[in-house]
Amino acid sequence: MKKMSLVGISGSLRRASTNSFLVREAARRFGTDAFVFADIRFPLFDADLKEAEGIPAVVQTLRDQIARADAVVVSTPEYNKGISGVLKNALDWISVTDENPWLNKPVALVSAAAGRAGGERAQSMARLALTPFRPRLLTGPEVMIANTADQWDEKGLLINARSAKQLDALMDELRLEVLRMQAG
Repeated sequence: MKKMSLVGISGSLRRASTNSFLVREAARRFGTDAFVFADIRFPLFDADLKEAEGIPAVVQTLRDQIARADAVVVSTPEYNKGISGVLKNALDWISVTDENPWLNKPVALVSAAAGRAGGERAQSMARLALTPFRPRLLTGPEVMIANTADQWDEKGLLINARSAKQLDALMDELRLEVLRMQAG
């Protein structure tokens, strides 16, 4: 069976971000050798900048990576009850590229947060932010890693068995959605 390609987007730029751990863990469990960890260090969205200089190369690169991928996994932290500014900024930039790379793209949404809800509000906000792009946004199982600092080993691997089982189920659903899309 052909390995499926996956793009992972972490809404956190921190070097030791548990959302980045979660994206990589999702990719490992998805089972792909064609994985791209997205760079979302974009300039702040500015329509004047776009008009004067065009789409920044880093934005176009991610847009093209999403378009070529079989699926995308997005992990969002929860900052002040919502998604991070850097994730929203990336979505805004991608939205003004020439073609919508998200259209009918299978997308899994996950979150990791310090609080006991695991980023539930941020995940809800991310779902709202992605919906206008019309991806095939999976509805579940929901993966929200609570008390995230205690859920990873020293190698960045998920150690919570319940969360790992949920992530496996979500990645199974993502693979099935890709197969449904490929079958037409």
